Amino acid sequence: MNAMMLCYALLIGLALPLGLYMGRALDSDRPSPLDRLFGPVESVLMRLAGVDRRASMSWSAYLLAVLKLHLLLVALAWLVFMGQGVLPLNPDGIPGMNWDTALHTAVSFATNTNQQHYSGQAQLSYLSQTLAIVTLQFLTPATGLAVLLAITRTLLRRQPATNAGGGVGNYYVDLTRIVMRVLLPLSLIVALLLVWQGVPATYQGAERVMMLDGGAAQVIPRGPVAPMVAIKQLGTNGGGWYGPNSTVPLENPTGLSNLIETIALMLIPVASLIAVGVISGRRRLMMGIGSVMIVFSLITTSLIVASERLPNAALAGLVVEGSPNLEGKELRFGSDLSALWGSWTTQTSNGSVNAMHDSFNPLGGLGLLMDMFVNVTFGGIGVGLIGYLLYLMLAAFIGSLMIGRAPELFGKPLETREMRWISLAILAQPLIILGLSAITVTFPGLTGNSNPGFHGLSQVLYEFTSAFANNGSGFEGLGDATPWWNLTCVVALAVGRFLPMLVPLAVAGWLAGKRTAPQGRGSLAVESGAFVGLTAGVIVIVNLLGFLPALVLGPIAEQLVLAP
Repeated sequence: MNAMMLCYALLIGLALPLGLYMGRALDSDRPSPLDRLFGPVESVLMRLAGVDRRASMSWSAYLLAVLKLHLLLVALAWLVFMGQGVLPLNPDGIPGMNWDTALHTAVSFATNTNQQHYSGQAQLSYLSQTLAIVTLQFLTPATGLAVLLAITRTLLRRQPATNAGGGVGNYYVDLTRIVMRVLLPLSLIVALLLVWQGVPATYQGAERVMMLDGGAAQVIPRGPVAPMVAIKQLGTNGGGWYGPNSTVPLENPTGLSNLIETIALMLIPVASLIAVGVISGRRRLMMGIGSVMIVFSLITTSLIVASERLPNAALAGLVVEGSPNLEGKELRFGSDLSALWGSWTTQTSNGSVNAMHDSFNPLGGLGLLMDMFVNVTFGGIGVGLIGYLLYLMLAAFIGSLMIGRAPELFGKPLETREMRWISLAILAQPLIILGLSAITVTFPGLTGNSNPGFHGLSQVLYEFTSAFANNGSGFEGLGDATPWWNLTCVVALAVGRFLPMLVPLAVAGWLAGKRTAPQGRGSLAVESGAFVGLTAGVIVIVNLLGFLPALVLGPIAEQLVLAP
């Protein structure tokens, strides 16, 4: 546990100054010294793109801009993946992808999920990795944070914006600022640190190494690995250069590189809370939200770490039967650091791994699933806090009724239209995950899983949960590179990304157009400890009601069967 608490302390120590920096760097309504440094480059980019950086969008125009850009990105990436065999930067002669795998990959990376139904180093060219994959790994997390900024200006800010022009901001300006001022500088720093630790950064082809026993040469893929690993961690992306991700020594060679990559998992999601507190002026509210998130994080992380310290039941009777569960783990990192990574990567919708989640003990797997069901324990960049706001809106509706008031939030009435969409955004998760899981297990030929028992259900449930939560990690016992898995996961990916992200933006826009009621003694105090507890309770109850039966049939039943 000492290593776990050290990582939490380092995370908070680094996230605090980063959050303060982000609050100044991304607040387009207040001048900053950073404008002199980044402003000229951003102005050139805006002119080249034909964007008037002074024009503010309505919430609906902002929403449409997000959807249009992502449709374009999906189409371009899809074409690159299918045509990579005849495109440049392909020294190893990798052929184009099948249409369904290419579509799944394009949608997966365009939704900040990075779920991989392919092996990265074997099925993607350097062009696909750098032009398509890395571009999406910058733009998609930036979009999540941009939408959060729009909601912050519209719903959370105590004082009206001075130059918003009656809108929510400009999506393209927000996107450019986030990439230029946050993601690129941080990625450069992390990439240099990883190169220092031995992660490759080259455009040369694979290296052929002769074996000491004189056998056939081993082909070791290389490439510009360090820059991709940097943004995959910082951007809550998760898709690694190599198929086995950060379990591969070339992607994660040392204990220090493992620490750097572990902290990077959480850094920007935690810093975003501080940044929103600075921009909105609602520091107390952000502290309350952060306290709920850290409690959720500590609970599930402790569960997963404790679970992986237990022996693996499959090793009963062997010499190592009393050791921690080291199946599927890098011996360099052991059970604790592997479990910590697994917990943080599912709490942040990152999905990268330094151990195989399919080999976790049943209770460890249950913890990973619960992280993704909740999906607001810090969550993805921007979208984690946006998802929390969905539950906060539901809690405000319930809390208002409990104190005998008409439902309201920040003095704005919550009416039928808002609650209909809020309910849809929350209920879509169990409907999509459980519905697709039920169809898949009903027809065993569709699953392609390695285990027909309780663990087999967990594998199917995990795959759809990972897709909807925009996480991307997997219980790798599935033969998932099939049209069924590719196309059903595309549905889960798209709905799980855009509905929970854009519904709060629409609700914020609707509420902004309503008259604000004066605050009185009977008003709902959303920054109070009682309301913080109510919101946490709503999150727990909604997810237990939706998923407890499936968990009983999967990891809980598996644990009971394996228990001595």
